[in-house]
Amino acid sequence: MLSTPRLAIRHLTLADAGFMLRLLNEPSWLRFIGDRGVHTLEDAERYLQQGALENYARLGFGFCAVDLRASGATVGMCGLTQRDYLDSPDIGFAFLPEHAGQGLAFEAASAVLAHARETLGLRRILATTRLDNQASQKLLLKLGLQFERIMRSPDGSRDLQLYAWQASAS
Repeated sequence: MLSTPRLAIRHLTLADAGFMLRLLNEPSWLRFIGDRGVHTLEDAERYLQQGALENYARLGFGFCAVDLRASGATVGMCGLTQRDYLDSPDIGFAFLPEHAGQGLAFEAASAVLAHARETLGLRRILATTRLDNQASQKLLLKLGLQFERIMRSPDGSRDLQLYAWQASAS
């Protein structure tokens, strides 16, 4: 578990299926990330099992729930994954719309990046965004990632912007 002044960042569990069902069907998720075919609680549980839970076991990291420390409410997710089409782990984040614009994504992603660098020893971290996702692009730059190039999505349906953070040689 990671902690910031306002947030607790913890592993997702099957108990988070209701939250995931809502998040994955938010208009902003569908627009910028895509439809994952999660339309029932059972779909959400399967999504968690085949995604975050499997990644924790296989990789030692994955997407995590982001909870407000003051209330315990789950407001988003943030973490790392290893996609088969990228050569390094990438960071991702998504928050419920009523919690946007409060700096929570920056706070959570900063903690995840620090953990990735200092604890996991990662030397390169990537991120991708759709071309029109300006909010995420600004956040990635604020986090210290740099734009590298435009790449085609794995399914060939769209272009993505690829961002990277690279540890300095020392």
